[in-house]
Amino acid sequence: MNIRTFKPGDEAIQAALFNVTAFSLPGFKATTADDVKKRTRGRGFDPDARFYAEDGGQVIGYCVLEPEQGRIGFPWCKKGHEAAAAPLFAAALSAARARGLTSVFAAYRRDWQPVLQFFADQGFAVAREFINYWADPVDLPTLVNRSKLPINRLRREDLPAVAALGTGVIRLPPDKLESYFFANPYFPAEAVLVLRGADDAPTAVGIGLESGTYADVKRIDPLAPCFRLGAFGTEGLNAKRVNGMFSFVAAPHQALTAGLALLSEASQEMTDGTVNALAAQCPSDVPHLVGFYTRYFKEHGRFPVLEKQL
Repeated sequence: MNIRTFKPGDEAIQAALFNVTAFSLPGFKATTADDVKKRTRGRGFDPDARFYAEDGGQVIGYCVLEPEQGRIGFPWCKKGHEAAAAPLFAAALSAARARGLTSVFAAYRRDWQPVLQFFADQGFAVAREFINYWADPVDLPTLVNRSKLPINRLRREDLPAVAALGTGVIRLPPDKLESYFFANPYFPAEAVLVLRGADDAPTAVGIGLESGTYADVKRIDPLAPCFRLGAFGTEGLNAKRVNGMFSFVAAPHQALTAGLALLSEASQEMTDGTVNALAAQCPSDVPHLVGFYTRYFKEHGRFPVLEKQL
């Protein structure tokens, strides 16, 4: 058996291999070569972090590491060739260490027990779950004197305060936030709302995303391990674009009042257009944010994130 890295043309092989090995799992959704190509042609793709096991010149398994995200995949292997899983996964872990990563994570459906058990056997532990929510705009409370709320758009000088408010939630370091918010190819900086205090300093920050080309939250699989574009805590990750997405960060003691103010403002803007249902996503280890979404949204599903220190 030989372990090699990616070469052009592997996209179709990888898609076929995944489809034949994962089809019996709950909620399975077939992939295509074009789906794989979106990743291999994306920014930051590292061909030396994608591994394929060959036996007699035929690919019998593969395992993917996404170094920029720190995300590692399950080693999918053809039936009868499960022994390739260990060397494939070891190669991916070795590549992570070689790139200076100190931890890696995996995210899969909570009902994919064989996959989750594999990661548990490799020393991974569930660090948190990502909870998916939705809400009907007509069920949201209305704020009195909404027009007088001190809410406006994000400014570059707000970024240190945003980093502080997002401590323990935002994935990116402070020096990467300007690029994330002001040069993001997937949403404009104008989508970011800031609730300000008496000294004009940010006391909470929210995001509201609207596009008729994005997925309808009521039609997507709520158990799928998909991070949602714009949700705080998903910065720098591959993310699914969901119409009507709302997310915010605030200090624990201000979460309910600040979140409601930002939700009211964002939903008013979004529901003037194509949004007929609001979406949200929140990591389970941020209790003050979970408490807000539980109060104003309906839980739709969740998926675990497993981590391992290297």
